[in-house]
Amino acid sequence: MKIAIVKLSAIGDIIHTMIVLQFVKNIYPESIIDWFVDESLKGVLEHNPHINKIHPIRFKEAKSKKSIIFLTKEIFKLRKLEKYDLVIDIQNLIKSAIIARLIPSKKTIGLDNNSSRESLASLFYSHKYSIDHSLNIIKRNTSIINKALNINITNTDVDKKKPFLFFENSSLDECISKELPNILLIPGASFNSKMYPLEKLAQIPNKINGNFIILWGKASEKIISEKIKLLSPGVCIVNKLSLNKLKALISQVDLVIGPDTGPTHMAWALNVASITLFGPTPGYRNTYVTKINKIIESKSKVDPFKINKNDYSIKDIDVQEILRATKALLNQ
Repeated sequence: MKIAIVKLSAIGDIIHTMIVLQFVKNIYPESIIDWFVDESLKGVLEHNPHINKIHPIRFKEAKSKKSIIFLTKEIFKLRKLEKYDLVIDIQNLIKSAIIARLIPSKKTIGLDNNSSRESLASLFYSHKYSIDHSLNIIKRNTSIINKALNINITNTDVDKKKPFLFFENSSLDECISKELPNILLIPGASFNSKMYPLEKLAQIPNKINGNFIILWGKASEKIISEKIKLLSPGVCIVNKLSLNKLKALISQVDLVIGPDTGPTHMAWALNVASITLFGPTPGYRNTYVTKINKIIESKSKVDPFKINKNDYSIKDIDVQEILRATKALLNQ
């Protein structure tokens, strides 16, 4: 069976889909699974033994060039691929649905118009399923795969998952301590209202016995990291990391604390303890709670169909609540 999975972005969304791979390969060990992803994020998928081939699509590059011609060429090269038995669009947006439809296949699978954030995406699928959009994203993704492949990935399976992010060159990062518990702080996110106030984040290293490391991606996040260091001089700011080195770093820490963003979700994927802070996005939906992966939500009422980027309620989360959760996870 030759399967194509379409999940173009973002880091957390890709991770929440990758969980299915180990179970599919366990049931169908001879299956061929290819993945279609934005080229800028292929590093999340690289070195995964359950993926036969990664097909990068230069969406982000086309957007930066503002070139319809470039994007059209990029998309229509898909027509030259060999035929798949089925293409599964787990993103269920119009752009991913178009890509899924253009990939030669016997079946193009997605969600119906009542289940997708962009209902028009359903027009491009030959087979459609109904799955509640507000359902937890991991359960939603496993439900799509279960229906598409006629298998049964259960919640128990997910609870017992093996780490599923892979990387090369796993030597210890220079910020890693061999004596103290290593705690990774993530100040940044995809938009400002998802970010926990730096003044509050900076209080945590002063109250916990540990080696604190700060991660940043964009230049604006580096500035925030430097401001946190001024308030908590003992923290270590890492250099800008590739996705491969990011996965390696997270695998080496004892705890990750941050907002609803890719690196925090990587901790869950690597079976590393985490505390994810939620304000304008739904915690019950956007992550998977375990004995070592906790969430702390603001009191905001969140509509999963329409995220309010002006909801800054994450700032109201009490630092003491984060400290209690941190000490519990570190047994302090």
